[in-house]
Amino acid sequence: MRTKNEDTLQAILDFINTWYFEYNDYPTLGKIAEKLNIGKTTAHRYVTTLIERGEVDKNSRFGNLQTKEITKVMKDRMDKFPLVGEIACGTPILAEENIEAYISFSRELLGSGNFFILRAKGNSMINANIQDGDLVIIRQQETAEIGQIVVALIDNEATLKRYYLDDKRKQIRLHPENDEMEDMYFDSIAIQGVAVKVLKDLE
Repeated sequence: MRTKNEDTLQAILDFINTWYFEYNDYPTLGKIAEKLNIGKTTAHRYVTTLIERGEVDKNSRFGNLQTKEITKVMKDRMDKFPLVGEIACGTPILAEENIEAYISFSRELLGSGNFFILRAKGNSMINANIQDGDLVIIRQQETAEIGQIVVALIDNEATLKRYYLDDKRKQIRLHPENDEMEDMYFDSIAIQGVAVKVLKDLE
């Protein structure tokens, strides 16, 4: 026969799973204690036991309580995207020689489409909070909406700029998000993709 402790441990596991799959979030110790009608200290003791047993993994950075079921689902939702560094002159942006590594990222945070990650170079987009060396997730596409930040291929060199059309000049205007830099104008450009997210550490 299962002991009361074992029943409570199983109930906590079940609740963590139920909460995550219903709300796409992790329950706090307070929520666990409230659900099982126990004190927070008791809930903490039980959760610690589950962690020691390997039934629950606690992400120390965020305090998330991940069961084996949650970890499996998250792993299934992860995709590997190529990290593109310096673009070799005359080569396609995703040519093998341009790819530094592959980075895993949750597909559900991006939506549909094909993606790659570009390492930002220089300070032309600092007003958009894109610093030199930041990793920018790019959705591959050949068109863009006005005002979107695009990867444009110009003279075999990839540049990250905000995309506009200039009606007076009848040209494409690429706007650097840096007050010290001027706009660039082109008759035509090759859009490689649109920036959707920036991966960076908080200072």
